[in-house]
Amino acid sequence: MSRKGNCLDNAVMENFFGIMKSELLYLQQFSDMDTFKRELRKYIKYYNNDRIKLKLSGKSPVQYRTLYQ
Repeated sequence: MSRKGNCLDNAVMENFFGIMKSELLYLQQFSDMDTFKRELRKYIKYYNNDRIKLKLSGKSPVQYRTLYQ
C-alpha cells in the first residue's frame, strides 16, 4: 500500500471486487458462509482460468501470462 490518498495500488483489486459482485454476489443468495466460500473459490478459479478478457487478446489471465512469459 502506498501513502494515504493514493488509490492506484488498489485499482486492480477494486476492479476485481466490482466484477465479482456483479457476476457472483448479486446474482445468488447464499444459505451460509461455507456455501459462499465454496462458490467464491469456484468463481476465482473460473475468473483466472476460463473467463476471457478482451484486454488480454481474448485469453484468460492464466493463458495470457503463460503465453507471454
